[in-house]
Amino acid sequence: MRAPRLAFLSAVAFAVAPTASAWAVVPLQPHRAVYDLSLDKASDRSGITGITGRMVYEFNGSPCEGYTVKFRMVTEIATTDTSRMTDQQTTTFEDAKGKTFSFLTKSFVDQALDKEVKGTATKEPNGLKVQLEKPQKTSLDLAATQFPTQQLVEMIGKAEKGENFYQTSLFDGSDDADKVMTTTVVVGKPAAAAKDDPELPVLAKLSKDKVWPVDIAYFDESKKDSGEETPEYRISFKLHENGITRDMVMDYGDFSMAGKLVNLSLFDPAPQKTCNQ
Repeated sequence: MRAPRLAFLSAVAFAVAPTASAWAVVPLQPHRAVYDLSLDKASDRSGITGITGRMVYEFNGSPCEGYTVKFRMVTEIATTDTSRMTDQQTTTFEDAKGKTFSFLTKSFVDQALDKEVKGTATKEPNGLKVQLEKPQKTSLDLAATQFPTQQLVEMIGKAEKGENFYQTSLFDGSDDADKVMTTTVVVGKPAAAAKDDPELPVLAKLSKDKVWPVDIAYFDESKKDSGEETPEYRISFKLHENGITRDMVMDYGDFSMAGKLVNLSLFDPAPQKTCNQ
């Protein structure tokens, strides 16, 4: 099962000093978020009768040193005949200027290692160069794109300006780390949380934040010439202006999962300082 790209999208940098990255101008909150996962819906073709699980991601870093994300998603998927447990563990690092992005993902099925993907992506004048170490050493040349932190900063910036529909692209190291995804983003009007919002108790001082309803569809760039218009994956969620996301639905086509925020820890930002350029 494909890991939700939200994990990479949401765990991002916070306020950046003017001498650091020029694009990270939106003040975002470093944090650790825990979500309970459950089955939203499933088609008969999927054979899935139930899903339970938990997703955790944690962001740490500084404007001078870059940003590290640690993410883990464990799910137990039940079918009419059996059940299996999947465990995906991912660590990523994005430099403060958004020029390099390293990633390591280990995927387990019933506690046995199923796949390991490790590599680094670097922006070059003619596009993106990906150097993979695992599952085997290889080099890939991909289209010019952006990394997860930049995508979220762009999204919040457009939401603040009232731009409710746009297209962009993303490389996040997911799946086999061999493709750039085209994304279609729809942002609704901001609104305060309802009094009966089930995630409200977890938000504490953030409970009065305005949030935007967001829907993102991901398309495989390599299938563009084939006329394929069905998204590989779709996610909807509520986006806070500080970058925290919640109340999510992750749609894989034949089935979808809901993610409810059940625990949120806010970290103190790193001390602001002038970075050596």
